[in-house]
Amino acid sequence: MGDSRATEKTAISPRREQDFPEWYQQVVRAAELAEPSDVRGCMVIRPWGFGIWENMQRHLDAMFRATGHRNAYFPLFIPLSYMQREAEHVEGFAKECAVVTHHRLETGADGKLGPAPSAELSEPLIVRPTSETIIGATYAKWVQSYRDLPILINQWCNVVRWEMRTRLFLRTSEFLWQEGHTVHETEAEAREETLRMLGVYETFVRDYCAIPVFSGSKSESERFPGAVETLCVEAMVQDRKAIQAGTSHFLGQNFSRASGIQFQTRDGKQEFGWTTSWGMSTRMVGTVIMMHADDDGAVLPPRIAPTHVVIIPVTPKEDTRAAVLEACDGLAAELRRARYADAPVEVEIDRRDLGGGIKNWDWIKKGVPLRVEIGPRDLQSGNVAVSRRDQPVKAKEFMPQKDFAARVPELLDTIQQNLFSRALEFRDRHTRVIDSRDEFYEFFTARNAAKPEIHGGFALAHWNGSRAVEEQIKNDLKVTIRCIPFGEAEPGRCIFTGERSARRVVWAKSY
Repeated sequence: MGDSRATEKTAISPRREQDFPEWYQQVVRAAELAEPSDVRGCMVIRPWGFGIWENMQRHLDAMFRATGHRNAYFPLFIPLSYMQREAEHVEGFAKECAVVTHHRLETGADGKLGPAPSAELSEPLIVRPTSETIIGATYAKWVQSYRDLPILINQWCNVVRWEMRTRLFLRTSEFLWQEGHTVHETEAEAREETLRMLGVYETFVRDYCAIPVFSGSKSESERFPGAVETLCVEAMVQDRKAIQAGTSHFLGQNFSRASGIQFQTRDGKQEFGWTTSWGMSTRMVGTVIMMHADDDGAVLPPRIAPTHVVIIPVTPKEDTRAAVLEACDGLAAELRRARYADAPVEVEIDRRDLGGGIKNWDWIKKGVPLRVEIGPRDLQSGNVAVSRRDQPVKAKEFMPQKDFAARVPELLDTIQQNLFSRALEFRDRHTRVIDSRDEFYEFFTARNAAKPEIHGGFALAHWNGSRAVEEQIKNDLKVTIRCIPFGEAEPGRCIFTGERSARRVVWAKSY
């Protein structure tokens, strides 16, 4: 008996199980989220994709402010000498840096523009891959006494990390993010800050992006360059790979020593500040798509959707067109008076001169949570036809128009919770406790290349803490330790060496 899904028609081709990387690119394109730019490795974020990022930014910024942080802005260019102050940091980013060496162009003898030889900079400038060094130099000027602490600052900006193999949102040479940078009087305060901000990320990813995560610390080889400890939240997407959704770094006194951030203590001594940094980027947009989208396009959690409800007028005859549009306008006005996730419900009426089927499918592919159709028959019945993006695309429910606006916040919450529940069930189904080396290798080795779904996911396995073991697994299987999870330790034996292990760690293939 043949597989009926082989002939099933979907809006996105190929389907997820056929070619997940290409499916992802097609969803991003069909949903009009982003597209490659003329600059290799960079992307153009289209209005619908940027709307998602704006909502992420709005919610995160409110969470940052609630924990006492304020926004500032620091230079895009970083002197090379600043990067060299912290050896491990510069080594970690050296291969990704874009470097500015001249400040002027001129026309050469061949008639072409090029850097002017006389305009070479006395010191090359790095286009920021991250801002610890330039912000540290600024903080060194601001901090004189313990009374100046803590400094709790975030900035929203772009960064550049030169990538050879790019993928929209997930890995591009230029991307958008926020980066928090703080200085504290004591180690305990800085560690508390590191953990607090990881909790902010975990809450945001869970409650706004509807994605469950494992949270914990990175192994030494996976830490941020120059950090004493890196904490992270790790999400599983639909091809069962991991995506690092956010990181928070305890930097100790490494960067304060490099930048000269010193203060007079309460007993009159000089001490270096204790610093942290933490960040989340537009990679989160890609994570949401990889987690929730289906073979018909994007599926957006309502709390980050640019539009919550799209109203599609059905106007088959000119003599009823005005009445239908009037009803659409009235419903939209009523909906905009409602509130969801501490903001007005976002509504759009699709007035384009296109067939209803085309408009409907455009919004399906964009992933708008609720689609509402109003036509002449609905005016007579007093109902509206409502479709939810978390349900089959052909499913409709007819609701009295007079009650619909009041029900929208509840419907959006139901969709939000349903998406999280589906993601949690998926993650848990593909997370396995593994107690032997052979089972581990089998779990991460495809037995049938045509059906990659028969292997892989997250493995919870004991590890003895050896970097050599970690590198061996990475070389053999392209599997890394995603995090050393928080929670009660479960002592055991390393499945690779038989040596003692303090706890299980999370292993996975990753983006």
